[in-house]
Amino acid sequence: MVNSKEKGKAGERELAKKLREYGYDTRRGQQFCGANGDADVVGLPGVHIEVKRTERLSLYDAMAQAISDSKGDIPAVFHRKNNSDWLVIMRLEDWIEIYKEWRPSNVRDGF
Repeated sequence: MVNSKEKGKAGERELAKKLREYGYDTRRGQQFCGANGDADVVGLPGVHIEVKRTERLSLYDAMAQAISDSKGDIPAVFHRKNNSDWLVIMRLEDWIEIYKEWRPSNVRDGF
């Protein structure tokens, strides 16, 4: 149990550092208060980050936890296994909302 907790904390620190490399002021969410239900990493306003640093991920269980804890923010699971890149898992409707905001103005809906 202690090893998995330490691995979880290390994964949270690793992701926060990676997001800082992209210019976001992120840190572990439970670093100071330790309350249950807080995002694992904070600093991306509007996004609830659930970090999973594991070889095997129960995708729908991880997303259910992110949704349950999200408190109105967009739930997202950030996952990485050894020797692999970070992945972001989101619900389709949340991804569509983000894409609509990002989409270049010269691209029309349809074709």
